[in-house]
Amino acid sequence: MRCVNIFTLEPSVEGSRDGYRHTSARIGAELGAEKIGGSVYDIPEGEASFPYHFHYGMEEWALVLDGTPMLRSPEGERQLVRGDVVCFRPGPDGAHRFRGPGRLLMLSANRLPESVEYPDSGKLGVMPARKIFRVADATDYWEGE
Repeated sequence: MRCVNIFTLEPSVEGSRDGYRHTSARIGAELGAEKIGGSVYDIPEGEASFPYHFHYGMEEWALVLDGTPMLRSPEGERQLVRGDVVCFRPGPDGAHRFRGPGRLLMLSANRLPESVEYPDSGKLGVMPARKIFRVADATDYWEGE
């Protein structure tokens, strides 16, 4: 049985886009997990985790390990502190984005296929294909048939 300590873990994967610089470690993969994904994110001051988004089929949880990250949700923005846990249910009510500074443990149900909507930019991502589409390009089910 594998064990990972989230307080001594050194994140090694880097998000390098301006405004979204962070480091992360995929602990779910390190543990050999199949049904629950987990990652630790270190988000510097003023940087964000990912664009504001929500999942259609997957629930996520965030646990603040350190710092005071700012959470954006449909209810607005609020600052979180060490020990706070938040659940993001599937659908628009579960939309979220974190801005640093903070260290977070994100847990999610590993569920494929999955789709993720980005309300600010009007995009929809489809996994596992990792393709992004504009929501405005939606068409009638029977078009072209």
